[in-house]
Amino acid sequence: MVLGIDIGGTNTKFGLVNTKGEIVYQSSLPTTDFAAPADLLKRIHQLIQELEPELNGVGIGAPNANFARGTIEYAPNLSWTGIIPVTKIASEIFNVPSRITNDANAAAVGEKLFGAAKNMDDFIVITLGTGVGAGIFANGQLITGKNGFAGELGHVTVIPDGRMHHSTGLKGSLESYASATGIVETVNEFLKMTDKTSILRELKTKPLTTKLIFEAANNGDEIAKQTLDYTAEILGLALANFALFSAPEAIILFGGVTKGSDNFFEKVKSEMEKNLIIVFRDCIPVIKSELPESDAAILGAAALVWKNNT
Repeated sequence: MVLGIDIGGTNTKFGLVNTKGEIVYQSSLPTTDFAAPADLLKRIHQLIQELEPELNGVGIGAPNANFARGTIEYAPNLSWTGIIPVTKIASEIFNVPSRITNDANAAAVGEKLFGAAKNMDDFIVITLGTGVGAGIFANGQLITGKNGFAGELGHVTVIPDGRMHHSTGLKGSLESYASATGIVETVNEFLKMTDKTSILRELKTKPLTTKLIFEAANNGDEIAKQTLDYTAEILGLALANFALFSAPEAIILFGGVTKGSDNFFEKVKSEMEKNLIIVFRDCIPVIKSELPESDAAILGAAALVWKNNT
């Protein structure tokens, strides 16, 4: 068995994966409940030990993970600060070798092995969740760059001098607008700019979420629809820029934000096409991940161990 762990800004998903690539057990924990990564990993170890698996290794996908150093470094969407030697901690807790990579890279590996990219050598996976990440395959290889941080497309500037990112301090990044956090911020801005009636104004007793915003848009709420159209315009433009630099066979969107509305998804695709030069038009499909969100990240993380052992 290999343990695959996907550390997200909100939740951490983990599962036991056998040699056939089957997830035989999986669960999740709120990442924000743990003051330090060691506390989170110790709790996962406790839960896994109840099943008495014969572990061969631990693979971890996490924001701002440096695969070469085995660290998480200054992750903007995690409460843990600084440089954290995660693989060292995991190896000590589980008493097996551990590997780590960027969470979006792990999702891309999972998509390549088991999902929509099985027969592709060139593709981009964009993860849309608490943050925005990307995993890039070119010529059949995962692009990691010199320091392991290649593909941080969520921090590409899409609006110069735009919205301040809550953690990096950068202005106008894609993540500030197209992440779940960014979409909620946009809807709050639009609500303040107008006195228009909106279902979302009546939800003061509960925090706004992208799920509620998509539901409101699907029910005809103008502010919610305006928010999603604005988000789709920004995301579509960004995808066009990404397509121009690597000429992928497809762009695969992964994560909860992609599941909210078919109208939103189609708007993103049309905005991308609008911003492409003619030789790129109508030849780069934008598709949804074929794997359940938790499965792709867990399988991709587990594959880090398999790849190292083959």
